[in-house]
Amino acid sequence: MALNIIQDQTLTFEQKVVNLARYAENTLNVLNISDEIQVLREAGIICDLFEGNAPYRPRYILPDYEKLMKKGCSFLELAPPTNIWEATHTLLIFYKHVPSITTMPVYIGNIDTLLEPFIENEEEARLAIKLFLTHIDRTITDSFCHANIGPKSTRAGRIILELEQELQNATPNITLKYDDTTSREFAELAIVTALKTAKPSFANDKMFKTELGEYGIASCYNGLPVAGGAHTLVRMNLAKLAMTVTDTEEFFETALPRAMECMANYIEERIRFIIEESTFFETNFLVKEGFIRKDNFTSMFGLVGLAECVNNLLSIEGHDDRFGHSQVANDLGEHIIEIMHTFIMEHVSPHCGATKERLLLHAQVGIGDDINVSPGCRIPIGEEPELLQHLVQSARFHKYFPSGIGDIFPFEVTAFNNPAYVLRIIEGAFKEGMRYFSLYSTESDVIRITGYLVKKSEIEKLDQGIATLQNTVVLGQGQVRNGRVLERKVQK
Repeated sequence: MALNIIQDQTLTFEQKVVNLARYAENTLNVLNISDEIQVLREAGIICDLFEGNAPYRPRYILPDYEKLMKKGCSFLELAPPTNIWEATHTLLIFYKHVPSITTMPVYIGNIDTLLEPFIENEEEARLAIKLFLTHIDRTITDSFCHANIGPKSTRAGRIILELEQELQNATPNITLKYDDTTSREFAELAIVTALKTAKPSFANDKMFKTELGEYGIASCYNGLPVAGGAHTLVRMNLAKLAMTVTDTEEFFETALPRAMECMANYIEERIRFIIEESTFFETNFLVKEGFIRKDNFTSMFGLVGLAECVNNLLSIEGHDDRFGHSQVANDLGEHIIEIMHTFIMEHVSPHCGATKERLLLHAQVGIGDDINVSPGCRIPIGEEPELLQHLVQSARFHKYFPSGIGDIFPFEVTAFNNPAYVLRIIEGAFKEGMRYFSLYSTESDVIRITGYLVKKSEIEKLDQGIATLQNTVVLGQGQVRNGRVLERKVQK
């Protein structure tokens, strides 16, 4: 296996190093896993999303970058920045030392408010920020890297949006925190940028703040506490779980409760190892200097394949109702999520101090190997209803997922002529209770795969056996082949 990695012509040197490290980690067996949990893991019902057999750092880390800009960093010998060049370089140096499941930072802060105080000359700031964004794209070669902007309009935010249209980079992913204070001009500029580059997505800022306090959007669309993060994300494949039962009674009385209990125990074991054995929280400078706090972490109880689960359970009972198109199917879907939510609220997770010792439900976006398994609570691609029905159906599930859920809506190119129309759609969706809204246009090279971004042109290179800089292109290739992401319903 190690030799296969070394000889793989589609991997860059950096990608080979990361894959070899993962291979070495997975030769260990240090977690206490029951036979029942292992059976569910081998069946693909429980999946740790390639976190490795010996987790030695939290999966998602969201440093307090505001503290960095105000006080600098002793470990990295960085003084507080005093101008735009020092500000961008301070952040870029710091990013290099922020670990995650990908080995690269999955959260790089509210970059507009971080840079805004240092803008004196806009022309100079534009050059500095352009180089800053280019540096991120070329060195953080993983589009799970996520920046935030907003909710208020800033000069830095406007420059970032304008430059993203020009640069057409897949990294970083960007979210606009949107609320009543966001100017319409700024929001409409964000929509035009999103149509061209698949970013930013729009986050319902009021909803996230109410649930999480000071938060950031990291990785795909994960809402997590700033100065904290998530130890782990384990997911349940509801589609596969539904295939193990003979009727709905067995699913609700036996299969789902046992799977939830096993997955919670597995999550707790992964957390235990990180906290008690990995030494991360005792040794890392991020903790020692207060950029993150041990008591400000949570963990994520993920799920995929709700639609296929519902459709299969109804089929077993002789019904042809489909998730997203039937009150019966949608009600069944929400009933499943309500049961999972109740389980989460009753399960005590002692090390999840950020969320009152509770795990957070997460609508996981899927992996490249998923076949006939829709991300989270999404309607399967190819079965999307009309836009209004789709938004209302989707919104009813968003309240259950503080750590992330979202839907993706490709728009026809005519949307460029009327961004105000798209903004009204987003505002209406948020009023219905929607948490997160992503869009792009059919003409965009940068597309949103499930939650992360990849260029179609880069996937084409990989199809030809040519190595690509971004390691997420491999994941995107799998989703294009197996998940039909290029076949989403186009909104006109």
